[in-house]
Amino acid sequence: MTYPFLLESVWHPPLAFEERAAPPLPSEIELQALWFSGAFGRDFRTTDGRKIHIVQFGEWNRGAGPDFAQTAVEIDGILKTGSLELDPHHSCWESHGHSTNPNFRDVILHVVFQAEPRPLFTRTSEHREVPRIVISQIALSDALNRPLREVAIARPGRCVAPLKGMSAGAVDRLLEEAAQHRAQNKTRRFLSATDAHGRDAALFHATAETLGYRGNALAMKLLAQRAPLAAIKNEETATEAILFGTAGFLAPNLHELAPPDTREYLRSLWDTWWKHRDRFEVTPERAIVWKTHGQRPANHPHRRVGALAAIVAAWPKYRRLALARPFQVKPIVDFLHSLTHPLWSTRHTLTSAPATGKIALFGRAQAMELAANHLIPIALHENGITFKNYHKLRHSAANEKVRRCAIRLFGSEAAAKPWTRRLAHHQALLQIYQDFCLEDISDCKDCPFPEQLSQWR
Repeated sequence: MTYPFLLESVWHPPLAFEERAAPPLPSEIELQALWFSGAFGRDFRTTDGRKIHIVQFGEWNRGAGPDFAQTAVEIDGILKTGSLELDPHHSCWESHGHSTNPNFRDVILHVVFQAEPRPLFTRTSEHREVPRIVISQIALSDALNRPLREVAIARPGRCVAPLKGMSAGAVDRLLEEAAQHRAQNKTRRFLSATDAHGRDAALFHATAETLGYRGNALAMKLLAQRAPLAAIKNEETATEAILFGTAGFLAPNLHELAPPDTREYLRSLWDTWWKHRDRFEVTPERAIVWKTHGQRPANHPHRRVGALAAIVAAWPKYRRLALARPFQVKPIVDFLHSLTHPLWSTRHTLTSAPATGKIALFGRAQAMELAANHLIPIALHENGITFKNYHKLRHSAANEKVRRCAIRLFGSEAAAKPWTRRLAHHQALLQIYQDFCLEDISDCKDCPFPEQLSQWR
């Protein structure tokens, strides 16, 4: 038995299951970020059957009008250039006034995520019909890799008994399969971003997303998309100012609110940003929304943007280590942990007083998460690391999500201890928890996973 076969046998048996409503759509900004990352691919069919190939995803629009500008699309083999509009529902085109807005006259493709029961047309103010594609619920779920539920209760589940009865070798094989399955899913995501924007951009997006942690992962991804690496890595003296400005963290009087020893730095950021803001600044309605409450001071988004700027400044070495073949985890973790910055090694925000001690820009645990979620999967795909060597990697401590998974599957953290020491095991537990615990709508009662475990060999 393989892990994909186990998934198939659990969720697609010839049995009658309760019908489940489709989960709500993510926010429009998250849908836009997914589209721009290439998560849905390049090839589609319009609602009237025409073949669509995305040649160029274009650029984020910073002002009023369609979501993306300078896109290039082949429609039945004929190249069209112009803008692209993305809406959750087709009816948004009319309800948002796009059909009468002259800013939308050059739209060449309309992307929506929920079809309407009645026939509707996407027309510009010049009465030109715009081709439309609908992203299916299946494609969206695959791109999000999102389960049906937000959380599963952190208590022992029915799978504790069959897992306890399995040999250590069988459990290890199950976790190995789950870890490989998770790595393959993450590889597809990285390759989609690479296909859309290139390898450096895919690495930049992945790094920014990791820096954002859970609370600001989307915000950091948006920042990396709106201030693309290709546009900032050669602006050595302006990279930091462009990132902070695009993030929306700069203001002309910011230096007046800061301690005296940082006022010159902040004034310099603003003076530099002022020269580049026409290329990167967005209108208020397109501003990135940041989460600042409920974050540890060391994870404040100001520090995360500062860390991203430090990585860009050392990009050639970082890229060499991150994409090295053969791939080694220790050099990249050591490199990221050794990054320093004159301000961000001792500050929590742009206007805060210095901390009592040094603060790592990129912690070792976070560097291991970057490796597990992005670098190791692509290295496994390209034979840059063997699963045997991946399996040897240890993780310093299980985070809250891994501990919750361990309790659910094994009954207690003590019982799960043999399976929470390795990086691959962490990834495997998260995958099983997502595929089964979070997909089950019966709170474990009717989940077929425990019974299927009896067939695992």
